[in-house]
Amino acid sequence: MLTSKNKFNVVYFILGLVLLLTGIISFLNPMKSLVAIVLIFAISAIFEGIIQLAFRRRLNEYTGHKANSILVLGILDILIGLFLLFNMSFGVLALPYIFAIWFIIDSIGELIIADVFKSVSTSYYWFKVVMNVLGLILGIMMLFNPIVSALTISFLVGLYFLTSGIDFIVTSF
Repeated sequence: MLTSKNKFNVVYFILGLVLLLTGIISFLNPMKSLVAIVLIFAISAIFEGIIQLAFRRRLNEYTGHKANSILVLGILDILIGLFLLFNMSFGVLALPYIFAIWFIIDSIGELIIADVFKSVSTSYYWFKVVMNVLGLILGIMMLFNPIVSALTISFLVGLYFLTSGIDFIVTSF
C-alpha cells in the first residue's frame, strides 16, 4: 500500500502510533517486554527446529548426506521451544542464559555442518563461517553478563518498535 504524495494514509499513521506506543511501553515495562520475547523465542525455536528437520531431510534426498548434527539441533530447538512455552516464568529468568547457550550451540552446530555448503558456494560458506563465529562470540559475551544481556534484549525490542513507529508515521504523510 503505497501512498501518493498528496494523500495522507490513515492506516500507516495509526499503525505508526501503535508501534510507537508499543516501543514506549516496552521501555517503561521491560519485564512485560521480556515475557513477550520469551513467547516469541519459544515459538521461533519450535519453527526453527521444524525447518532444520525438513532441511535435513531434503539434504539427505539431494546429497545423501545424513547430517545427524542437524537432526540433533532440530530436536533440541523444538524441545527448548516447548519447554519455554509451558514455563514462561522460568523463561524470563533464564532468558539471558538461554539466548547465550542457544547462540553458542547453534553457532557451533552450524560451523560443524558449514563444509556441506562449500561445494555449493565458496562465498556462502565463508559467510556462514563468519556469521557463526560472530554468533559464538556474542553467545559467550552474553553468558558472562546475563543482566546486561536481559536489559539489552528488552531495550532492542523497544528501540525496534519506536523506529518502526516513526517510520510508519513519516510514511503516512
